[in-house]
Amino acid sequence: MTMRTRHVLIAMVVLGIVATAGIYAVLQKLGDHLPALLPPGRACVIDAGNAPAASSGASAGTSVPLDSEQVANAATITAVGLRRGVPRRALVVALATAWQESKLENLAGGDRDSIGLFQQRPSQGWGKPEQIADPRYAANAFYTALLKVKGWEKMRVTDAAQEVQRSAHPEAYEKWVDESEIMARALSGEATGAVSCTVTESSSHGAEAAQTLAAGVKLDWGNVSTADVADLVGVALKVREPKTGWQYAHWMVAHAQDHGVKRVAFSDMEWTAKSGSWTRITQRGGAGGDRVVAEVY
Repeated sequence: MTMRTRHVLIAMVVLGIVATAGIYAVLQKLGDHLPALLPPGRACVIDAGNAPAASSGASAGTSVPLDSEQVANAATITAVGLRRGVPRRALVVALATAWQESKLENLAGGDRDSIGLFQQRPSQGWGKPEQIADPRYAANAFYTALLKVKGWEKMRVTDAAQEVQRSAHPEAYEKWVDESEIMARALSGEATGAVSCTVTESSSHGAEAAQTLAAGVKLDWGNVSTADVADLVGVALKVREPKTGWQYAHWMVAHAQDHGVKRVAFSDMEWTAKSGSWTRITQRGGAGGDRVVAEVY
């Protein structure tokens, strides 16, 4: 081997080491944000919708990619909070906490005896394992604990979350604030057409799908007024104001994969499972400003 060849090989090895170190450094810096930046197979997006820019805490075009399980859990966490009448800031704290603790997945286990969306522990008085495994129970328990924290409204999100969770990583919740702000705004009805999902046809069809959808609505929202729509196989909900309508409409899309929803319509917009997005419509098909219509397969 000549001296020149050796120099070339040494240079190539050095460049390889530098490149590997650089990639490692980038991955280390991204840390927990990596799943959000590189979302394999994400089926849903929550974005700013048609809300006025002045009301948004995020820059224009900012969106949050999620899979169907994550978006359904985020919608349930938000619905439980709205049903309780908590401030929007509480929704943000809850969503940021669940994102950090479980990536918005209802985990069967975790550190020691931790369970569920918020990784709550039966041994620390959060409830029985089967209770904590219920996203609605877990969300309710988190809000109850948060509202007992004196002055939580004025705290940073991560500090308020830490008062509840007592985590070994108290700063970890703060990195999910921007995403949680976007989700809270959309799922609380402050943005229109802001939750979009591409879903596959469910094995649940017709009356069975409509019944499970109605049951899910009742579990998350309580006794919501229903409306009659001719020739509809699905659920129609009465609303008194646009904000409430978009809360229900976005919830329906977020739970579309679980409940076999193929179309959601409210006001002059509709979402379809086929397109995966919201579009304006001239023929309302039973929808309007006073009702949210969800059709199932």
